[in-house]
Amino acid sequence: MGKIIAVANQKGGVGKTTSSINLAASLAALEYRTLLVDADPQANATSGVGFDPKDIQNSIYECMVDGINAQDIILQTNVLPHLDLMPSHIDLVGAEVEMINLPNREEKMKDALRPLADQYDFIIIDCSPSLGLITVNALTAAHSVIIPVQCEYFALEGLGKLLNTVKIIQSRLNEELEIEGILLTMYDVRLRLSNQVVEEVKLHFQQLVFDTIIPRNVKLSESPSFGIPVILHDAESKGSISYLNLAREIVEKNSVDATPEAAEDSAA
Repeated sequence: MGKIIAVANQKGGVGKTTSSINLAASLAALEYRTLLVDADPQANATSGVGFDPKDIQNSIYECMVDGINAQDIILQTNVLPHLDLMPSHIDLVGAEVEMINLPNREEKMKDALRPLADQYDFIIIDCSPSLGLITVNALTAAHSVIIPVQCEYFALEGLGKLLNTVKIIQSRLNEELEIEGILLTMYDVRLRLSNQVVEEVKLHFQQLVFDTIIPRNVKLSESPSFGIPVILHDAESKGSISYLNLAREIVEKNSVDATPEAAEDSAA
């Protein structure tokens, strides 16, 4: 059964979507069957792998609100053979209001994704920058959560609130949810502040912090404008290498073997 990992932080601009796209792409490049789930109404993960959100007919919104089979909305990306997408759409903005009176409203994403877990090694969910019902759905559906934290002054602001939300969901909705790791992003080796934040986060959270740190990188910033992950924009850039290292770290931590199909492709 594949592992479902949510990438969440209610603070905006910390690198959630960048991390979701490039982690999913790196796992796919390592020949693990990967599904990228765009659970953000801004649909940046959808456009980041080459799809125009305006052309999306059915999205995760229809899965959660109308009960459409998730299998029917999955799109095969043209960027990497082992990477699929469950797209988003601006309609997702209204989902929280429309779902408010639905029974088990916190489990709609779980109902959609869990049946897909046997088809993938990893399912990566890009969450919106909030702790609203859609993010609660993502955390209820996930086996674990990655928390991106930027290496800047307000890095720890709101982190306690998110960790508290995780505890509430563990106790009430999803007891198997665990913290996959805290991912330090936007690191600038030249800045004393960046190094201080790294030391502070590692001091407080120790083993929860990934060894891989994502640097500030021009290629990471450029790749979304081309609709491709950074590994296809510049495979030798620091950003690309960092996300590949993160993917390897997650694979090693979870002791995941490639799917038989991927193993056969690799052998061929």
